[in-house]
Amino acid sequence: MSAPQVILSGFADEGSKRAEEQFTMLRALGMSYYSIRFVDVGEGVKNVMKLSDAEIKRLCELHDQFEVQVSSIGSPIGKIKLVDQEDGTHNVYMPIDEYLEKEVPRAISLAHSFGTKLIRGFSFYPPKDADPWQYVDQAADYVGRVVEKCKAEGVFYGLEVEANLVGRNGTLLRAIRDRINNDHLYLIFDGANIVCQGYDTEETYHEYTAMKPYIGWMHIKDYERAPGEEWQGYVNEEQLNRMVPADQGDSGHERILRDFKDRLPELTAELQSRGVPGVFLDLEPHVKGGGQFGGYSGPDGFGAALRSLCRVLDYVGIGYHLTGYGEWRK
Repeated sequence: MSAPQVILSGFADEGSKRAEEQFTMLRALGMSYYSIRFVDVGEGVKNVMKLSDAEIKRLCELHDQFEVQVSSIGSPIGKIKLVDQEDGTHNVYMPIDEYLEKEVPRAISLAHSFGTKLIRGFSFYPPKDADPWQYVDQAADYVGRVVEKCKAEGVFYGLEVEANLVGRNGTLLRAIRDRINNDHLYLIFDGANIVCQGYDTEETYHEYTAMKPYIGWMHIKDYERAPGEEWQGYVNEEQLNRMVPADQGDSGHERILRDFKDRLPELTAELQSRGVPGVFLDLEPHVKGGGQFGGYSGPDGFGAALRSLCRVLDYVGIGYHLTGYGEWRK
């Protein structure tokens, strides 16, 4: 009996922003799937949401040349304020109706252009220092409206757990998901995004289990807590400099992935029935630095993170697929 399988993908902009360099790195590592976030197609570095029609066309040509495919749109949807009030952050505010008319359709259009059914997004920022539970209903209303637009266009919205947002841990993200109750909404687990908030390994596993029934894919990076490090109540994302590969940090990826293994056959069948190739594990290493809207690892750091993840998967007995053009790795 073959092992349950995952597909390995990654945010290739962590290796380089130039499109050709991103794809060269992926193919050198044996990978062909990537999540598109920042890219330079010859007109400067842009977020995927800002690409011109000509740049999109060129990227599709490069995809064919390099034999790479987009696993998800790494959009920043949901990284805006819920409330139009000054709170000492640089987060922007946009009325939700305007946001739904401008930004969300753009992300959906990009998913169609790049041949993916998955869009990564977020759960909106409450005012800094506010109790996030007071904003769960509002966040669920806004996210739910995003998901409805996705569903109407046949794509799926993945809600990533991340510090400072309403859905900053698995319990809060699950509460949002339960209120929306839409089968086009998945949750995205990211261990480092939880540990960097002061959670220990056991607490991180608890947050994973809260999300588990609705996880559609995972982002893979880890965080190593400094000795004596104390939670300050708010993460300065520009100072996240303790990211490490998956087998070195405090998230406990071995235990989490060993548990997730039992969910893989059912989830794979569900996703494939919806036109998604399978369950993606998306490398987002940040090993040379991270920030609010991205991170950097370099080709060497990205390669180290990939090998680290493969070691964990081998250890827990999960098979992995690196390319859309080859065979499953047994």
